[in-house]
Amino acid sequence: MSKPAVDLNNLPYADGDFYGFEQLLTDSERERLQVLREFLDKEVKPIAVDCWNRAEFPHELIPKLAALDIMSPIRRQGHSNVFAGICHAEFTRADASIATFLGAHDGLFTGTIEELASEEQKAAWLPDIYSLKKIGAFGLTEPLGGSDVAGGTRTTAVRDGDNWILNGAKRWIGNATFSDWVVIFARDLADNQVKAFLVDTTTEGYSATKIENKTALRSVQNADITLENVVVPDFFKLAGGNSFKDVNKVLKVTRLSVAWQAVGQQMAAFDVARRYAVERQQFGRPIASFQLVQDQLVKMLGNTVSSMGMMIRLAQLEDLGVAKDEQSALAKAFTTARMRESVAMGRGIFGGNGIVTDYGMAKIFADAEAIYSYEGTYEINTLVTGRAITGISAIV
Repeated sequence: MSKPAVDLNNLPYADGDFYGFEQLLTDSERERLQVLREFLDKEVKPIAVDCWNRAEFPHELIPKLAALDIMSPIRRQGHSNVFAGICHAEFTRADASIATFLGAHDGLFTGTIEELASEEQKAAWLPDIYSLKKIGAFGLTEPLGGSDVAGGTRTTAVRDGDNWILNGAKRWIGNATFSDWVVIFARDLADNQVKAFLVDTTTEGYSATKIENKTALRSVQNADITLENVVVPDFFKLAGGNSFKDVNKVLKVTRLSVAWQAVGQQMAAFDVARRYAVERQQFGRPIASFQLVQDQLVKMLGNTVSSMGMMIRLAQLEDLGVAKDEQSALAKAFTTARMRESVAMGRGIFGGNGIVTDYGMAKIFADAEAIYSYEGTYEINTLVTGRAITGISAIV
């Protein structure tokens, strides 16, 4: 193979930030972002494909992530939503599985404690959560309840003196095979309201079984959870988790995190596709010199930039405290749809090499399907947005 036409290690717009969105960050945030990128380059990217192939989670990363001190960047560290979003995109750009681990622990689980726990509960639990001494999971979806879980939660809670008794099942719960704690949402049979409980995973009657044979996010340890007469002391019932409206306070924010993942996944696809196009030679020249390949790369970049622009503005609205649920829903639907297009074009650029994980794109392509589906499907988020603009609900 002859030498590529350009220096592969010094491509233009190497950071992928085509419109300079990172200029909106403060100097200290940009410095922090660079530290994060160096960590990802050194610790995450080199092991990501191998862990994915083996469907194993790299537990050795947990103390390194703790040392990086990145938990709760907004509430605990005072950073902007723009900074937090860009960081989550960067994690996904390096490895969607690690980003999903953090989304489950630091977004869904930690976010639930920060939003719904009392001050006394926060004081008791958050220090170990922030330091990753305790790993958390978020138990909402069920074997028979995904999009309709708001009105169809089948897991039950019954008050018994100073305790609660939980019975039921949860499915697709990330981190649950090794988490120390899991937030379980269960319907209180006394008032038919969904309430939130912090469950110690060593409690009798609790079990978690790994879901096998996944074709996406293989390093994430998703589990089926069963709860058989699990006793939870009343102190571990979250004080502010008393209805599904309370659950939605958490989901509104975490839906944004998944939309940021869609941005990061497009950045990853663009990174590897552009590099491959410059390096891969056919007909005696780099395939990047062919018009149709450049057309696909530019479309991928356009999808990525438009998704990033939407997310930057929504993050600014979050910082102002005026973002709405339907805006989060539109963002999740739009960015994940563009992501699907981008990773498909990227996979096409690789030809046959795009279906083996050795080249990176196959993993990116497969992981995108999970991002497209969780935190509300494209269809559900579309209908949430449609309800907002018409005043008519199409959801039964």
